[in-house]
Amino acid sequence: MSKNVRVVVDAMGGDNAPGEIVKGALEALKTVKDLTLVLVGQQGPLTAELSKYTYDKQRVETVFAQEVIAMAEPPVAAIRKKKDSSIVVGMNLVKKKEADAFVSAGSTGAVLAGGQLIVGRQKGIERPPLAPIIPTAGGMSLLVDCGANVDARASQLVQFAKMGSVYMEYAMGIKNPRVGLVNIGAEEEKGNALVKEVMPLLKQCTDLNFIGSVEARDIPYGVCDVIVCEAFVGNVILKLYEGTSAMFLREIKKTFLSSVRTKIGALLIKPALKQTLKQFDASRYGGAPMLGLNGLVFKTHGSAKAREVKNSVIQCVNFSKQELGEKISRQIALQGADKAQES
Repeated sequence: MSKNVRVVVDAMGGDNAPGEIVKGALEALKTVKDLTLVLVGQQGPLTAELSKYTYDKQRVETVFAQEVIAMAEPPVAAIRKKKDSSIVVGMNLVKKKEADAFVSAGSTGAVLAGGQLIVGRQKGIERPPLAPIIPTAGGMSLLVDCGANVDARASQLVQFAKMGSVYMEYAMGIKNPRVGLVNIGAEEEKGNALVKEVMPLLKQCTDLNFIGSVEARDIPYGVCDVIVCEAFVGNVILKLYEGTSAMFLREIKKTFLSSVRTKIGALLIKPALKQTLKQFDASRYGGAPMLGLNGLVFKTHGSAKAREVKNSVIQCVNFSKQELGEKISRQIALQGADKAQES
């Protein structure tokens, strides 16, 4: 019998809440049979939104929380002050083991702070990273970290690499995933102090398929499966990635609509173009997990629509079924044992 997974969804988080959030969560319910949804949010808006749909009420629970953490609020202060917010209430369900995962499109800062303060880090984890899947010409890569730790230490980047490798192998089915360290050149002598310190540490990791330095220009080509960097660099990569993709889509549409000839050409290549663009649609992977916590916390984009919410919930189910939290914990425990032997 397959495991039933309970996923908490913050119905009030994000620009399109509760409409797109509820819609996406219920679409995931149709796709995954062994899923129970726990929707958390303000009673009036949440009840009104659910009344629009026909769904299996035995597999959907509601938990009412009357406060909402706004995007602009100081994250840590909001987590501590707004105990009845959808983020805090939802994360407490995961902390108490009453749910397997938590999904939110709300304040990134509050989700990151809540993940550490409420759900808590796994034993041995120095800093939990935020790790989104990004589309590439080769399929997909995991970018770790993209926003949680802007001033990371070398030992933390080594953990990012190990956690990311476990995630890609078991959640995404990539055997022996290639791990690359973001750098400004392929030569080992290049890079800042952090990169130069991390490089030999990663080379010593016999449990990693470490391929060395990776330049930003090579990332879209899928040169590696796990892209390791601290969060400042990772966030710049992610935002440039998203902005460039949006700009290209806009310019392509503008060109196709510029004349009768281009409109005819657009009609001829439309099926092939849609298939190509679909390959680079990040929403099909959902959001980003915080790796290394005592329960799964999943952050989707603030502008997430139903499809991204649906795919985020599905990722949570896959994560839980593969027992990735336990696998990450064992991997980090092995790292700790190796350090103890060395000392």
